[in-house]
Amino acid sequence: MNITWAIILGAIQGITEILPISSSAHLILFPWFLKMPDQGLSFDVALHLGSLLAIIIAFGPDWINLIQELPKLVKNKLKATNQNQKIIYYLLLATIPGTIAGILFESLIETKLRSELVIVFTLFIYGGILWYVDKKGQKGKTLSDIGLKDALFIGLAQMFALVPGTSRSGITISAGLFRGLKKEVAAKFSFMLSAPIIFGAGIVKVPKIALSDLVSAYFILGVISSFVFALLAIKFILGFVKKYSYKYFAFYRFGLAALILIFIFLR
Repeated sequence: MNITWAIILGAIQGITEILPISSSAHLILFPWFLKMPDQGLSFDVALHLGSLLAIIIAFGPDWINLIQELPKLVKNKLKATNQNQKIIYYLLLATIPGTIAGILFESLIETKLRSELVIVFTLFIYGGILWYVDKKGQKGKTLSDIGLKDALFIGLAQMFALVPGTSRSGITISAGLFRGLKKEVAAKFSFMLSAPIIFGAGIVKVPKIALSDLVSAYFILGVISSFVFALLAIKFILGFVKKYSYKYFAFYRFGLAALILIFIFLR
């Protein structure tokens, strides 16, 4: 591992964590395409912390509003009396399925499903789902229109994000579009929903990373790179989907799946 490679991987993770094209797939594929050694799951986990910080900064006012509502929610004996308090419930509810799936299946997925053929399948299938729901969904609901069923459906969809090539943002945005959320609202709720999952994974895995790695230049610069590029990607996609379709990300997924098959055939 060198500093340049760490910064490049950080940029890849930051961009692909936000765009619905799968960060796990790209972190596996990029070294594979270039015949470079795999950087390891510990480094991948560290890079996600940069993306988490970007999500916190990008939606700072929203997080502040939710945090301010927590004491009121407790005072009201956990009975939600406004939309912000309901959003707290919905984010927590939607986090539960993915958390359970992570506890039960993450080890299996990390050892058995980190293959190029699995990624080809998930890129294509979930790309097709994204293209279909973007084309057919009603896309009229705002953040204040999100209800219990919407949150539960999106949360259940997030369980599949553990498999490389699925994309956490891709599957949750697709679920949001299916439930009728506006394109930019589906993206915003998806990003906010990813924060508890990424934070939880960091709490579990970061302590297992050697301290010498955590304070090394390549770890630190990789995280900074991930943060910067994730922040730029958030700004980009929220503006992009107001004017254009998610289908372009689906087409990218199809093209990447085809490229992987070509590489597999040539090798």
